[in-house]
Amino acid sequence: MKRSLLLFFTFFTIFVQSQTYVKVNALTTLLTIPNVGIETSLGAKSTFNFDILASPWRSVNGKPKEFYTLIPEYRYHFQEKYNGFYAGAHIGMTLFNLQKWNYLNSDRYEKGFGYVIGATIGYQHKINDRFMLDCFLGGGNQQGFYHGYELTTGERFDGAQNWNKSGEWLPYRGGVMVSYKLN
Repeated sequence: MKRSLLLFFTFFTIFVQSQTYVKVNALTTLLTIPNVGIETSLGAKSTFNFDILASPWRSVNGKPKEFYTLIPEYRYHFQEKYNGFYAGAHIGMTLFNLQKWNYLNSDRYEKGFGYVIGATIGYQHKINDRFMLDCFLGGGNQQGFYHGYELTTGERFDGAQNWNKSGEWLPYRGGVMVSYKLN
């Protein structure tokens, strides 16, 4: 309990003392897959960004399309923070229950978890004292651990003893964040 209070107090004082923006990704929200985040100042040219991308849809046309991605990221701004180009590094996690593109005409889906390690490049433009646009693209290595199931029977089809595994290098984040300054 004491650690939780200390952690809460530490984060609260960081957010109160620094410039903090809350963000919504306009592009993914239009696709009904909300991406929300918060970015706060760490130093003269560095910030910490945390965002969540979520597709809460348990079923789209009878097929699962549910996933969640949580990405904490350190960002270095080449000019001033919150205005201009930046590069970021992140390690995040994913949870998914979805039918992948290569199973679209089948009765198969995958349920599991994974992690991502990668980088982001972006450009931030201040509209006024409170609003900012953040255009970004990121990717890296994604490692997934999952079970493959048949929709109709619920039986596993992948034949793996424990977890099936896959890993790819791919772009997995991007968009235009509309950002609002809290303090």
